Amino acid sequence: MLPPIETIIENFAFIDDAMDRYEYVIELGKALPPLPEALHSETNRVHGCESQVWLDVSLDRAGAGPQLALQGDSDSQIVKGFVALMVALYRGKSPEQAVTTDGFDLLKQLDFGAHITSKRSNGVRSMVERIQRDARRFAAEAA
Repeated sequence: MLPPIETIIENFAFIDDAMDRYEYVIELGKALPPLPEALHSETNRVHGCESQVWLDVSLDRAGAGPQLALQGDSDSQIVKGFVALMVALYRGKSPEQAVTTDGFDLLKQLDFGAHITSKRSNGVRSMVERIQRDARRFAAEAA
């Protein structure tokens, strides 16, 4: 099970070695629940990623207010870990909160800024743009 983003950030604070950081990211990817095959669709595919990435962003209306519910997958273990980071960061946020949350800032906070390739960096930006686009749509539909 994927831990809350606060726990992930705390865990990263204890990891000094860049390779150990990547190992932890891979572990997070393995903690993602499997994405149902039906959601491995072109509609859910995130364009702009070097690897195949799928994100299903929906709205959970069961709680006190509407919150984002995310599921994701990738054909690359490391990228699946970055998907897990974005899922942990954005899940449970209101659409309005998600629009103002910058997932790329999370990578900087976790000290990946200098250790991530430009292609992976672009992939994370594409994931963030996709999540925020869906969040804006949900917010507009609720207005």
